[in-house]
Amino acid sequence: MHTPGTAHPRRWWILAALCLSLLVLVIDNTILNLAIPSLMSELGASPQDIQWIISSYTLAFAGLLLTAGGLADRYGRRRMLIIGLAVFAIASLLASRATSPAVLIAGRALMGVGGSLVMPATMSILVTVFDESERRKAIAAWSTVSLAGILVGPSLGGFLLEHFWWGSVFLVNVPVAVVAIVAAALLMPESTGGVRRADVLGAVLCTVGMVAVAYAVIAAPGHGWDGLATTGVLAFGLGVLAVFVVWELRAPAPMLPLRVFRDRNFAGGTLSVMLLAFAAAGMMLALTQYIQLVMGYGVLRAGLALLPFAASSAAFNMAGATLGRRFSNRVMVTTGMFITAAGFGLLWSLAPDGGYPLLGAALAVMGMGAGLATPAAVTALMGAIPPKDAGAGSAMNSTLSQAGNVLGVAVLGSALTSGYLSRLPAGAPAGARDSLAGAVAMGDPHLIVAARAAFTGSMSVGMAVGAVLSVAAAVFALALLRARPAAVHVSEPTHEATSA
Repeated sequence: MHTPGTAHPRRWWILAALCLSLLVLVIDNTILNLAIPSLMSELGASPQDIQWIISSYTLAFAGLLLTAGGLADRYGRRRMLIIGLAVFAIASLLASRATSPAVLIAGRALMGVGGSLVMPATMSILVTVFDESERRKAIAAWSTVSLAGILVGPSLGGFLLEHFWWGSVFLVNVPVAVVAIVAAALLMPESTGGVRRADVLGAVLCTVGMVAVAYAVIAAPGHGWDGLATTGVLAFGLGVLAVFVVWELRAPAPMLPLRVFRDRNFAGGTLSVMLLAFAAAGMMLALTQYIQLVMGYGVLRAGLALLPFAASSAAFNMAGATLGRRFSNRVMVTTGMFITAAGFGLLWSLAPDGGYPLLGAALAVMGMGAGLATPAAVTALMGAIPPKDAGAGSAMNSTLSQAGNVLGVAVLGSALTSGYLSRLPAGAPAGARDSLAGAVAMGDPHLIVAARAAFTGSMSVGMAVGAVLSVAAAVFALALLRARPAAVHVSEPTHEATSA
């Protein structure tokens, strides 16, 4: 019988299985963009179909995270992890064999459902099988896999698309998910938050509200903020979420323990993670285009060009686990966020004809900052959550991080497009005004130079915004986080069963 919050004898093997479960989600979320041209030509997908193929996953994933976290706490974290991986594998198989955009959209949405069950379970299981002395190191490894997966995705996608058909980018998920399921069944203990009444109304309100808000943010770039498809749905979603908050504060057995927001460590860690996710999502959106369309790198070379970020973040993730024994979470997060701001400053100075050394140095600095800040922020916020609420707390962290990603792509993506258009020459043809890729495809050397300069100028504004957000995250961490890491609550009753 294992007590939550203490060291499990198989904890490092369990961590490996959790990282494998996380990796399949992260890679899939970054691998799809490279397959867009193949989907349009081989599946007959329109630009609107492409938007929904990408967005359907995010919509289901973000909309169901909080509900999934509550289900994990009530019915078992290992159980929800295994069910989520099974759903994800089946949906990936369905997506790989799709013969129409509609089937692929349905498959992607089902993948989002599976992902929403997996993500909060990984962190909540991690918290229950590691004690406080080793938890920071475990979270650092978890974060390293997450960051590395973001960068491995494009390289792996390029390789698969170069040698196989577009469905291979989904089919690759199946064997990885199967291995993760077997590892979870054999290695992980089952844990719950104790027997509580089901908060059905809370789950319905949360799901409806989150799906509505996510839909509005996703639809905004195409429909604008003045249409019913955005402002109306957004207002509806925010209204439902407001009712959800009121209900959770009064419910006898709430799905989401909102009291954790009273803890400064949880609030400070969550705000820092969300702001960093917002800035990082916009950075990756811009850099993937800059490297391929401005610098002229191919798909595989572009993926390799981003490796300094992965290598640096991995190194400082693990170094941060050691430094965290000497310095508080507040010091680690604040320092990391200021370093991240410096990395954005280097990216701001990129020029259309700039070489790779400056970009590589900027990515290494960014990785250093993220590597120091992210594990400390997650350690702070998860340390504020009693083990019985680990699933719901982890889901809240994942939800806000996902919200930061969606908002970063939507807001900074829209700013990048509008800034690019405003910097183009007045007489630029329609194809060039559609996108930088359209301008490059036209083959006019003068137009390409002008378009690359316009894109780089617009990108610089986005990097300046990223620097400001990183400084804001540092200020929040400095003001809210306690100087000493809070002790993890382990005294509240939990139900624990041994692993199969």
